[in-house]
Amino acid sequence: MDQPTAQPSAFAPASGGTARRGQLLGVMLLIAVGRFYCANAAEDFFPIGVWLQHPTNAAKYRAAGFNTYVGLWQGPTAQQLDVLQSSGMRVICSQNEAALRHPAHTNIIAWMHEDEPDNSKAFGARLGIGSTILPSQIVADYLRMKARDPVRPVLLNLGQGVAWDGWRGRGRRNNHPEDYAEYVQGCDIASFDIYPVNHANGEVAGNLWILADGLERLRKYSGGAKPCWTCIESTHITTAGRRPAPAEVRAEVWMALIHGARGIIYFAHQFEPTFMEAALLADQKMLSAITTLNQQISELAGVINSPTVVNAVTVQSATAAVPIAMMVKQHGGLTYLFAVAMRPGTNTAKFALSGVAAESVEVIGEHRSLRAEAGLFSDRFGPWEVHLYRVESGGNH
Repeated sequence: MDQPTAQPSAFAPASGGTARRGQLLGVMLLIAVGRFYCANAAEDFFPIGVWLQHPTNAAKYRAAGFNTYVGLWQGPTAQQLDVLQSSGMRVICSQNEAALRHPAHTNIIAWMHEDEPDNSKAFGARLGIGSTILPSQIVADYLRMKARDPVRPVLLNLGQGVAWDGWRGRGRRNNHPEDYAEYVQGCDIASFDIYPVNHANGEVAGNLWILADGLERLRKYSGGAKPCWTCIESTHITTAGRRPAPAEVRAEVWMALIHGARGIIYFAHQFEPTFMEAALLADQKMLSAITTLNQQISELAGVINSPTVVNAVTVQSATAAVPIAMMVKQHGGLTYLFAVAMRPGTNTAKFALSGVAAESVEVIGEHRSLRAEAGLFSDRFGPWEVHLYRVESGGNH
């Protein structure tokens, strides 16, 4: 099992009471995250969440390959938890008396903080007006939740400042990225959201790779000690941006997984021109594509959850302007290589897998295979294209 390990530097600053609090946070992290991932790894569970949806749609989301509701509007209430329990849907929600006492408590896999505490809710936040919820308050809230339930982990979802220094929605904390290393001390699972296709700012709009950059930064802020998740756009959120194509959503998801995401949360709302809470369910083309994508992730969950094999592959690209991001896993006697084009151009990539004497490479989900010689093979990538390879040593598939 690929269990995250705590980094002392993330939890033990200064000395005295602060240091003791840091040590306490580190112990809590190991207990909560270890229990969460050990318990679910046995069933090859990878968290595929949907953000703030009505429980009556749980069966539809289950059919589309989702397994976790994240956030409950004006809840959690006993009625909401009843519906989700009967639908077999896992839940991540705020910790309140209704949730702590409810029979569906066993279906709650994690607690969560208020969303995006790093953003200012004040009008004029871009002008430096208004306050955020301070990291010290997040840590205090975390300790309160852990005191009431030391078993379940606590998720913290942060805003787009994690990935983009140009974000001006943090009020008086604009231009203070150093806050994030403090924020993540108040959680067991760190997450963030940024929606590049829908984005209105030219520094972000259409640049899907900023999501991968955000994950790298979030992992750095946590000292590599905590599992990191990210949110994925799936709809036309506002009229300022544009609707993502299914291929772009697939690319964002696999960029996230390849860059270490241990869970994903889809944003399924539309705000403009009319509000639709379940806009994803109304878009049959996107829903079909995401259903296929979610099913593939679930089928590969045991592989994805296994340790990443470092320095196991090299790549030569015909087009340097279209870099290929990769991740290698070994599971069940097979080697898996997951790869995604990080830019919208085309490229031909030549891969060299070390320690693999394969004659054939299966391209998962594409009904084709590639010729290989001693772990060497090549493939073509279109804009933002994803290819997933499965290699069996010695012999053809």
